[in-house]
Amino acid sequence: MITGILNFIKELKIRNESLFYFGLLCLSLSILFIVLTKLTTTQVHGVNAWFKPFKFAVSIGLFAFTMAWYCHYLSNFNPTPFNWTVIFLFGFELAYITFQASKGQLSHFNFDTPRSAVLYSLMGLAAVLVTLYTAYIGFLFFTQSFPNLPSHYIWAIRMGILIFVVFSFEGALMSSKLSHSVGAINDNSNWWVIGWSKTVGDLRVSHFIGMHALQLLPFLSFYIFKNTKATIIISLLYAVLATTTLVQALKGKPIFQNTKTTKIEE
Repeated sequence: MITGILNFIKELKIRNESLFYFGLLCLSLSILFIVLTKLTTTQVHGVNAWFKPFKFAVSIGLFAFTMAWYCHYLSNFNPTPFNWTVIFLFGFELAYITFQASKGQLSHFNFDTPRSAVLYSLMGLAAVLVTLYTAYIGFLFFTQSFPNLPSHYIWAIRMGILIFVVFSFEGALMSSKLSHSVGAINDNSNWWVIGWSKTVGDLRVSHFIGMHALQLLPFLSFYIFKNTKATIIISLLYAVLATTTLVQALKGKPIFQNTKTTKIEE
């Protein structure tokens, strides 16, 4: 297993050195951030302030690694503009979130000052631009042929990118509400990393599930399903799962009920 991981890392670096090092930087920072959660007591909405940059560092690092791997398959595609779009825009987003965490202030939904409003709006714009660029790459996967790759694997990448793009844009819904919660204002249940609400609807659940289709579906297809029809069916079911959790959140219902709270209410 260790040999397989080392070979993957070597291949990833060969495929896209720029995104490899950017992803490595993000994952290295995530280690620092998780250590800071143990060394500091600053909280934002009842959760240690450093959990948010930790989550974003991991997510951005995984995205960088994933797209570095996938873009290698595309013919007549110059990855350099995409690389620098990701590095600059997501680098800015992570830097802003880290800066706000260091001050114990909100990074998302923060319009308390003109500067905060501008920076938050720029962060949202950065996410939209990267998502649109990723959607274009998804379009290329749908329009190009890949005779040297298994059909089920290519379809998993196609569906993974498609679901990722759709549920990335769900961030706009949270932004319009200035909250990731439905039934409260940015409720967190302090579940270590994820922090999803146990009492009200939480839009982050479907956002998380949908965005990580980018990694999960190709992985499952390549190593487990190994069949095009099965891959498409599982991908559609996965999309239904993400949509169901979105609808549930919009109804103000948590994905996991706090049993203690339920007993008290009953």
